[in-house]
Amino acid sequence: MIIAQLSDPHIVAPGTLFRCPIQGIRRDAERVRREFDTASYLARAVAAVNVLVPRPDVTVVTGDLVDHGEPEEYEHLRALLTALAMPFFVIPGNHDARAPLRDAFRKEGYFSDDGDLRYVIDDFPVRLIALDTLVPGKHHGSLEAGQLDWLDATLAPRRDHPTVVLMHHPPFATGITYMDNYGLTNATALGEVIGRHPQVERILCGHLHRAIDRRFAGTVAGTAPSTAHQIRINLVPGADVSFNFEPAGYQLHTWQDGGLVTHTALLGEWIEPQ
Repeated sequence: MIIAQLSDPHIVAPGTLFRCPIQGIRRDAERVRREFDTASYLARAVAAVNVLVPRPDVTVVTGDLVDHGEPEEYEHLRALLTALAMPFFVIPGNHDARAPLRDAFRKEGYFSDDGDLRYVIDDFPVRLIALDTLVPGKHHGSLEAGQLDWLDATLAPRRDHPTVVLMHHPPFATGITYMDNYGLTNATALGEVIGRHPQVERILCGHLHRAIDRRFAGTVAGTAPSTAHQIRINLVPGADVSFNFEPAGYQLHTWQDGGLVTHTALLGEWIEPQ
């Protein structure tokens, strides 16, 4: 089984552009901001995944699906993702809003009619369990006690079935302190649950706009690159966050020989050496 992971596309309404600060550059005491079309970047990622051989069995999109949580943004997102040639599943990030996200993807049938947007998919050789770390109006993430109890109960009956957990906020600090300040607030509690279930092969996250991995609670947790802009690596404590346009990317997670192998692929034009 092959799982493609896209993350943090930050889609905005059709006809508008996304704005972000670039590389901490300042001009006239203000950070320089660049405007660009995140939809075209996501369309490029979708096209790249569609032509892979072998084709992924499923695509997951790990949060910050849109930038402002508006219904027109989700309709734009859905139109872009329906071009995927395989089933796809989405989870919310801190830029998302539950009600319009649920409405836009209601036809897919995996979101409940109320509450948070957790779900489980049992249709593939690797089980997918999706968590909702969204705290409305905040950039950090959290999992309530009820969500953790549900996760524990959902994992318990299938200890022999390889499982991937999806969530937006990574459950570990990265050294990029601005983003760590807006991480998952109760990672220790999550770790206690995950540690009881060795069938969890990987925790797939977004939020950091680049590929970062860490061992966590007996498994591996990792973040995927954004399909558009990447967070600049700055390990100076207290440094402000900024973005750059090093190559965007996606990840492929391949279940083979009793384990999950992760590949990070880059998007863009490549010139072969002569």
